[in-house]
Amino acid sequence: MSDNQQDAAEFHAQAAAKTILDIRGVKMHFPITKGFLNRQVGTVKAVDDVSFSLYEGETLGLVGESGCGKTTLGRCVLRVYKPTTGSIIYQSADGSTTDLAALTERELKPFRREIRMIFQDPQSSLNPRHTILEIVGEPLMVNKIASGKELEDRVSALLQRVGLRPEYLRRYPHAFSGGERQRIGIARALALDPRLVVADEAVSALDVSVQAQTLNLLQDLQKDFSLTYLFVAHNLSVVQHVCTRVAVMYVGRLMELTDTQELYFNPKHPYTEALMSAVPKPDPRVRHRSERIRLEGEVADPANPPAGCHFHPRCKYAQERCRAEVPAIRDVGGGHLCACHFAESLKLKGVVV
Repeated sequence: MSDNQQDAAEFHAQAAAKTILDIRGVKMHFPITKGFLNRQVGTVKAVDDVSFSLYEGETLGLVGESGCGKTTLGRCVLRVYKPTTGSIIYQSADGSTTDLAALTERELKPFRREIRMIFQDPQSSLNPRHTILEIVGEPLMVNKIASGKELEDRVSALLQRVGLRPEYLRRYPHAFSGGERQRIGIARALALDPRLVVADEAVSALDVSVQAQTLNLLQDLQKDFSLTYLFVAHNLSVVQHVCTRVAVMYVGRLMELTDTQELYFNPKHPYTEALMSAVPKPDPRVRHRSERIRLEGEVADPANPPAGCHFHPRCKYAQERCRAEVPAIRDVGGGHLCACHFAESLKLKGVVV
């Protein structure tokens, strides 16, 4: 386990007391309309009955192929989308709990200060017509926290904290590099002193060298501000480096959830095994020890998913039960959650050391 990863056993031991977010049975279905009258002819099941808990102070990675629903789930947590069904129970600092999925826009306002987002594209997420003072200071002005000289001082302090010079206040986004723009986005996310940050592919648009700097910054900020991260990503090497636990999604459903090291070296779901086989191996001496698993067929259509386990058409271990019965996600030992009928009997390969 890398130095930045805390001992996951601490989280499990105090899970009930430290749970900051409890997602239960969340579904996000988008209607498919057709014709002049916009009649509904189908439904895209972007998120389909997902449940898990997020512990205070941890970094939970949310991974999967493009279109698996991980970004949609993150936006449901932020209430950019109102879930079709399910509950998103948020525990405030005083111990009180609130179902974010049931709140109106007016009722959500105080919670939007505590749950913030870092966007994927640092260029399109910043208004090119606004200065850095206006971009980072907007949450403070909207919430009537600071204005005038106090606003400038607070934005200057935020810029310094993310590694930018305070004299950049009146520059525009085009004057910065991609990595610097992402730091501006991080400063904006921290402006209201949040407790939970949803990082949606926060480093995927950056160069590799800049990725490392940004990840180190996020880890430092997590310690300094006692942040909890929901880290949406597809780069498995990055996820292994920064996350305490990892949840694997496929076509809107949760396939597996456990501690990072356990997932990478002892996967229980065939889809996770395929993902782990694609993790780059920097040491050329071990590359020959494993063969990448290339899945046949295409990712299932979330508007018309297959019956039973969504993964069964591409799974070499699939049996008749997989085609007929939806596997429930369950504990297969030691807090390792998996949605596979045969998780206990399959001998799957993890990342080669």
